[in-house]
Amino acid sequence: MTDAAALPGQPRGGVLSGPATARAVNVLAPNASAMTLDGTNTWIVSEPGSERAVVIDPGPLDEGHLSAVVATAEQAGKRVALTLLTHGHPDHAEGAARFAELTRTRVRALDPALRLGDEGLGAGDVIEVGGLELRVVPTPGHTADSLCFHLPADRAVVTGDTILGRGTTVVAHPDGRLGDYLDSLRRLRSLTVDDGVHTVLPGHGPVLEDAQGAVEFYLAHRAHRLAQVETAVEDGHRIPADVVAHVYADVDRSLWPAAELSVRAQLEYLEEHGLI
Repeated sequence: MTDAAALPGQPRGGVLSGPATARAVNVLAPNASAMTLDGTNTWIVSEPGSERAVVIDPGPLDEGHLSAVVATAEQAGKRVALTLLTHGHPDHAEGAARFAELTRTRVRALDPALRLGDEGLGAGDVIEVGGLELRVVPTPGHTADSLCFHLPADRAVVTGDTILGRGTTVVAHPDGRLGDYLDSLRRLRSLTVDDGVHTVLPGHGPVLEDAQGAVEFYLAHRAHRLAQVETAVEDGHRIPADVVAHVYADVDRSLWPAAELSVRAQLEYLEEHGLI
């Protein structure tokens, strides 16, 4: 067994559902798969002592899960006052409209198509609910509409799919772009250096205790994969599926369709920079 402290980001062991920081509680959705890992993490965040809470990523349209999120908040003496989305993929956002009905809340997101209410989300926005402060951090790359939420009081950041608790994420081409994703990782690295963020509250997988280590690992991983793709093209593998078979031979074949999205994003990046 590998010591978790030796893994990238120092993942926290134990049960995924439950309290993660003084202000964040996870309710794990029952949608485990190769792509979603243990399932989607739905985050309930609130200021200690406050009766109002914010829910980030209600998850899939699963009545049992949505009810469990409401019940978890209520058992803590809190009422859900606002729903936020890190991005629009169904495993994070499909249940948002139904959850808004259950809680009578607005849904705020970067993508106007996902919003319920007049307010969206953008760079520099600060969300304040019941004394809680969340700062919106734009992190496009996995998708064009990806956001993270900085929780300064806990020195934590909710990352959606931009950083996972285990493994690495997909740059979901054509919506996701590698150049944007690398810029987003650097933006998150700045949070760890300049703002003291040390905890990652991911959209999937365990909490990470070493945010800076996780970001550095992701940047190194992307540089390594990009170099592999560039070499594969130089060796004559120019069709994305062929590049996947060459570069991702050690990856479970069930993940190759997702890997092909990242490869397409990497090929686009290399072409834009005149490297192939």
